[in-house]
Amino acid sequence: MTLLLDTQAFLWWVGDDPRLSSRARRAIAGSPCLLSVASCWEMAIKASLGKLEIPRPIERFLQEQIEVNGFSLLPASLEHVADVAELPFHHRDPFDRLLAAQARHEELAIVSSDPVFRKYGVKRVW
Repeated sequence: MTLLLDTQAFLWWVGDDPRLSSRARRAIAGSPCLLSVASCWEMAIKASLGKLEIPRPIERFLQEQIEVNGFSLLPASLEHVADVAELPFHHRDPFDRLLAAQARHEELAIVSSDPVFRKYGVKRVW
């Protein structure tokens, strides 16, 4: 099963943060994983606002972490964007809504501590 990492799960994985659940840690270690360009965008915005500390320039950090961890980047397609328009408003966060649409469209499970993804019919690993 291919997994889509939400932004927090990605950051906790690369930072070896103990807040990442052991189940999520095992799933990431044993499955192909995708990182959405939406999460990259979210990290870039938070870094520029001073809300997220990144140890290197964001582009270099993301390229290194994607490569080192064997992840793949999931682009945002027009189909994903169109699917966002069809989602009910269980969640107002635009990044999470795009992640939910991508997970539904691509039939991916999402690694996230946020239970709201289940309301969208997305399998959540945590």
